[in-house]
Amino acid sequence: MTKKPKSGSAITVRRRPGHPDQGILRFGTLAMRCAIGRSGISALKREGDGATPRAAMEICWGYVRKRRAQPFRSRLLLALIRPEDGWCDAPSDRNYNRPVRLPYSASAEMMLRKDELYDVCIVLDWNLSSRRRQRGSAIFLHIAKPGYPATEGCVAISKRDMQRLLPYLRPGTRLKTVSG
Repeated sequence: MTKKPKSGSAITVRRRPGHPDQGILRFGTLAMRCAIGRSGISALKREGDGATPRAAMEICWGYVRKRRAQPFRSRLLLALIRPEDGWCDAPSDRNYNRPVRLPYSASAEMMLRKDELYDVCIVLDWNLSSRRRQRGSAIFLHIAKPGYPATEGCVAISKRDMQRLLPYLRPGTRLKTVSG
């Protein structure tokens, strides 16, 4: 019998050898493949660079798509995504790297995507609690595309792995990305 990870344990993401835009996510005894940013993991994260920030980021809360929310259980606050939910990615805007209501006057990502990537979307505290312009926005843990292609800077896992991981997550759990 495999020992289950403790709720609240740290998650670690390392680059997958030979695959600069993929990683291995470890949480206790669980290990799973993940996609990371197209530019790999970087300590010098900048808006639009395609890198996953090298950092220890707290897990804050999450979003789920209504019709697909049922199989996902968690101790995290999981808000249902509404059509008006967006995330501002305009560095010069006062709501940079914050949730916003769509339509929004500045550039903002739509949270209710046509694909399945944000069926479960966990908000990570990258440049969120102590926000700085141009340091990157919308860094999430979300569902990966088939084949694990690179993200724009997020960490992405399969829907099956998200179902395995979510019950152990709670506010304050840390996701740590490391180089090498």
